[in-house]
Amino acid sequence: MERSAGRSRRRRRSRPVLGGTLAVVAAAALTVTGLVSTAQAADVNNAKNAGFESGLANWTCSGGSGAAVSSPVRSGTSALKATPAGQDNAKCSQSVKVKPNSTYALSSWVQGGYAYLGVSGTGTTDVSTWTPGSSNWTKLSTSFKTGANTTSVTVYTHGWYGQAAYFADDVEVTGPDGGGGGEEPPVVPATPAGLTAGATTTSSVALSWNAVSGATGYRVYRNGTQATTVTGTSATVTGLTADTAYQFSVSATNAAGESAKSAAITARTAKQGTGPGPGPAVPKHAVTGYWQNFNNGAAVQKLTDVPADYDIIAVSFADATPTQGAVTFNLDTAGLGGYTDAQFRADIKTKQAQGKNVIISIGGELGTVRVDNDASATAFADSVYALMQDYGFNGVDIDLENGLNATYMTKALRQLSAKAGSGLVITMAPQTIDMQSTSGEYFKTALNVKDILTVVNMQYYNSGSMLGCDGKVYSQGSVDFLTALACIQLEGGLDPSQVGIGVPASTRGAGSGYVAPSVVNAALDCLTKGTNCGSFKPSKTYPSLRGAMTWSTNWDATAGFAWSKAVGPHVRSLP
Repeated sequence: MERSAGRSRRRRRSRPVLGGTLAVVAAAALTVTGLVSTAQAADVNNAKNAGFESGLANWTCSGGSGAAVSSPVRSGTSALKATPAGQDNAKCSQSVKVKPNSTYALSSWVQGGYAYLGVSGTGTTDVSTWTPGSSNWTKLSTSFKTGANTTSVTVYTHGWYGQAAYFADDVEVTGPDGGGGGEEPPVVPATPAGLTAGATTTSSVALSWNAVSGATGYRVYRNGTQATTVTGTSATVTGLTADTAYQFSVSATNAAGESAKSAAITARTAKQGTGPGPGPAVPKHAVTGYWQNFNNGAAVQKLTDVPADYDIIAVSFADATPTQGAVTFNLDTAGLGGYTDAQFRADIKTKQAQGKNVIISIGGELGTVRVDNDASATAFADSVYALMQDYGFNGVDIDLENGLNATYMTKALRQLSAKAGSGLVITMAPQTIDMQSTSGEYFKTALNVKDILTVVNMQYYNSGSMLGCDGKVYSQGSVDFLTALACIQLEGGLDPSQVGIGVPASTRGAGSGYVAPSVVNAALDCLTKGTNCGSFKPSKTYPSLRGAMTWSTNWDATAGFAWSKAVGPHVRSLP
C-alpha cells in the first residue's frame, strides 16, 4: 500500500555569537531548562489495514454491509465494497490511535455511489467530506486536530440510503505516530503459484494465478518478454497469432521490488473459424431464469436440473478481471457439490439441444465491470466472445447494478454482435430506477441497441415505491407496480417483444418486492390482453410482450418450482 512520505522537522539552531566557550555554555543551559529540540519523528499513516489487503481486519461494517473485493481496486489486490440497504447506510469504521494536540490529514480513494469519509471523537471539531458518486477513483481529503486528552478517534466511511454500493481503498490518517502501529514497509513478495490458462481466442489467452501476500501488482511474461502488468490475479494477453503455442509466466511486485518468475506454462490460441454457431431461436413469449454459479442457501443445481419452463438460462455470473472491461468465468465446482467443468460444458449442449439458450450474465449485486472508454469496450466484447467460443454460450446478459456508460456499452455490444452474428442473444436486467426515464444510461443503452436487443427484464423488486407511466406512485408487490412500470418501457421506445417482467422466485430470493405467481400472470394478462388489471390499465394492449424473468432457478427449486410451474405455462399461452 502507498505510504505518505515522511519528513523530519528540525528546529533551526542559533549561531554562536561570542565564541566557542560561550556557545558551549549556552547549549548546556538550554539542555538544563529542557529547551533543546531533537528531531521529530516522521508522520505515519496510523490506520491499520488501510488498503483492505487483510479483508475487513480492524474494520467494522454496519449490518454486514461491507466486503473486501478484488475489483475494482486502486492499489494492491483488495478494496472495500459497502452496500447500503434499507435504513442502513453501509458505515464502515476503525478506531485509530492518535496523539493529543496534534493535526492529522485524513483521506481515502472512493468510487461508485455516494461516499462519505469522516472522523469522530476528535475532542475538537469532528469533520467529514463526501462525493455524490464517480465511475473512477476519486480522492476525498480533509484534516482534523485532536484535543488535549484525545488518544484515539473513529475514522469511518459510509454511503447513502437507496444509493448504489461504494468502494473505498487506501485510507490514510497521516500525522504523528499514535502508538497503534501503522502500515509496515513492504518486503519483496514471494513467487506466484498456480498459474493456469483459461479461455482462448484466435488472438488472446486468459491467465489466472494465486494471490501473493504483500503484492501490489503482477507482471505477465510471454515467451520471456513482459506482455502486461495488472493489479489483480488474472490477465488476458492479446495480440497473439491463431493456432500458436506460447509460454507464459508471472511475477509479483510491490514497492520493495519484483519476485522471481513463476514456472512457465504453455497455452495455444484457438484456430480460425471455431466460434459458436447460431443458437436456438428465442420463442415469441419466453421465460428467463438466472442459474447460480454459487451456493447462497438456495438449492444447488446442475444446468440440466433447470426445468423446461425456462427458455433462456442466464449463468450467473462472469467475473471481472484486472483488465478494465474484460470478464472471465470460473465454475464454482466446490460450492456446487463437485459439479465439474466437463459436466457443465456438456450440460450447456444438452439444454441447447432441447431448444434453450444458455447465456453468460455480467454483473449482479457484487459484480463491477467498468466499460467507459474505447479500450474497455473492446476488452468487454473480446472477452465475452472468448467465453462464447470456449463454453458455447449463446449470448450475454447485462446485469450491472453499479453503473453503466451508455456510449461505451453500446460500442461493446455492437462489437460483440459483429463477432457473434445474428444469432446473438442480448438480455438486460436493470433495476427499476434505471428505467424510470429514457435519459438514464441503461434505458439509453437499450434504445441504442434496439435492433440487436432480445429482451429487457427489469427487476421489479428491492426498490420501494416508484413512478408509473401515468405519473402516479405505485408500491412494489402489486399488479399495478408491474404494469405501470412496464408501461414506461413500452411507451419509451422499446418494442413489446423486448419487455419482460423480472421478479423473485420466492420470498427468500430478494429482500423485498416478492409477488405471488398469480400476480405476475395477472400483470401479463393486463399488458397483453387488457384483463386482470388493477387500478392502472394501459391505454392499449401489447400482445407481443416477451414474457417474464425470475431470480433465480435455484430459489425456484427451493420453493418446489412453484414459480415456474405457474408462470411458465401462462407465458406460453399468451396471444
